[in-house]
Amino acid sequence: MPPTAPAPGPAAFARRLALAAALLLVSALAVAGDARALETKAKQAILIDASTGAVLLEKDADTSMPPSSMSKMMTIYLLFDSLKSGSLSLDDSFAVSRRAWRWGGSKMWVLVDTRVRIEDLIRGIIIHSGNDASIVVAEGLAGSEDAFADMMNERAAAIGLENSRFVNATGWPAEGQHVTARDLAKLALRTIRDFPEYYHYYGEKNFTYNNIRQGNRNPLLYQNLGADGLKTGHTEAAGFGLTASAERNGRRLILVVNGLESERDRSRESARLLEWGFREFDNYPLFTAGETVEDAGVWLGRDKTVPLVVDRDVVVTLPRRARRNMKVSVVYEGPVPAPIAKGAQIASLRIAAPGFETIELPLQAGTDVAQLGFAGRLGAALKQLVWGPAN
Repeated sequence: MPPTAPAPGPAAFARRLALAAALLLVSALAVAGDARALETKAKQAILIDASTGAVLLEKDADTSMPPSSMSKMMTIYLLFDSLKSGSLSLDDSFAVSRRAWRWGGSKMWVLVDTRVRIEDLIRGIIIHSGNDASIVVAEGLAGSEDAFADMMNERAAAIGLENSRFVNATGWPAEGQHVTARDLAKLALRTIRDFPEYYHYYGEKNFTYNNIRQGNRNPLLYQNLGADGLKTGHTEAAGFGLTASAERNGRRLILVVNGLESERDRSRESARLLEWGFREFDNYPLFTAGETVEDAGVWLGRDKTVPLVVDRDVVVTLPRRARRNMKVSVVYEGPVPAPIAKGAQIASLRIAAPGFETIELPLQAGTDVAQLGFAGRLGAALKQLVWGPAN
């Protein structure tokens, strides 16, 4: 639809432009209504689109819960970080203490008083969910597991895990240790984005160490879902959980479920939620970074208009059936008085669709616009006085 005419003089007016399709890379799209209506057996769950941050489904996603072995993702995150910084290499090794060797639960089966290559430890933690391997890494990076827990918490805060606290490297039940589904999803996304050169380890299906072959516990890796990570977890208090990621046709979803009653429930429910997310939703690009969305009128400027541009790619995640009713509009008060500096925020892009919270994103001036000189400003004022405002 065409933009509306400005109100008389330089008084405020709103210009709205309905766009059939367009996209700014939206960092987060809050989904409301029917998108969260899907029921799930999980006690806690969250499903997000990795590109836009859109929450497709959530259930008690900010409720504290025991992390179980899903906390090993933070152990691996710190190990990947050491590799990326160059302080470690895959061929370096850590010593196996008696404490690590004796620890119970799931094991890589390292041998006491030996040294284990870093790459083997990565696979031992991710594929075998080895508590022994996790303690070896903690002691190797920080000297002790307690000191390593401090490192985990410091890094968790730095990457935005707002409601998590780690007490050990394994996820072994401990007082004061807790995470949320939302924080685990954030951690999964940061792992994928920060360490693309190492993320492939999460998709490996089996690993043999000390002549013992074990398969990856992630059930989604064995299904035709596009899954390539990340980590299962289970304790009596937490139930069965999974932090998962899958990619199809360049679109990635991150899923966290917890509190399920069995391995079978974990496998089926995780697959069902991912299938639903890929089937019901899609990403719609609207604009590319630097693209002009609309031209705004300028008051007393050397140019009569200024381009309104987005500073990033804009993509929105919507249910496929809601795409037809999406409305995108430009809103600003104008004409915009000169002088105008390039990059100044002078308008907003508003994206609305039925059942979803409206999104507003900043629009910036695409160029500098100088103010008219004294004679020009006087002439414009006299012209308005005689002829009225121009439309």
